[in-house]
Amino acid sequence: MPTAIKSAYLREDYLAFDDTAEMKHEFYQGEIFAMAGGTFNHAKISGQTFSALSVKLRGKSCKVMNSDMRLSTPSGLDTYPDISAFCGKPILTDNQRTLLNPVMIIEVLSPSTRRYDQSDKFTLYRSIPTFSDYLLVDSEKIYVQHFHKVGNYEWLLHEYFELTDNIYLSSLGESISLVEMYEGVTFD
Repeated sequence: MPTAIKSAYLREDYLAFDDTAEMKHEFYQGEIFAMAGGTFNHAKISGQTFSALSVKLRGKSCKVMNSDMRLSTPSGLDTYPDISAFCGKPILTDNQRTLLNPVMIIEVLSPSTRRYDQSDKFTLYRSIPTFSDYLLVDSEKIYVQHFHKVGNYEWLLHEYFELTDNIYLSSLGESISLVEMYEGVTFD
């Protein structure tokens, strides 16, 4: 987890602080953490993935949200994932600024967030009862990890390396290809 910029705060303090701040912040166990900005590739991959899923879900009961939608977990984490999705009616709190019932979460990995997104953050996300699909999309190479919930405390991992690979997101009833995520992205 990143270094806290403020400690020993109540969630209400965090919400007041975050709603007036110029950048986004996470909150966990009384600490407020600044969220890092992303690279060009991070933004491109996130934008393309969001757009592709938005088109696929048009007219359906599931909707995709960008990184402006805060999530709150039963484990106590408040954060802004790169992409999330819910199905049916959204369960919202904090003046419609926080979603409580995501079924899918996507994090685009960057060097500064990779370990956190793959470990502690995923552990905290798993406390969300509706959550069943987690994608970790690498921004430095073509590589996607897809964790799918198959039972209580049981997740199945699939890894994807080829632009021709398709990922089926059962929570949304849709697939997304790596080419839709990575089209036009170049790597050093």
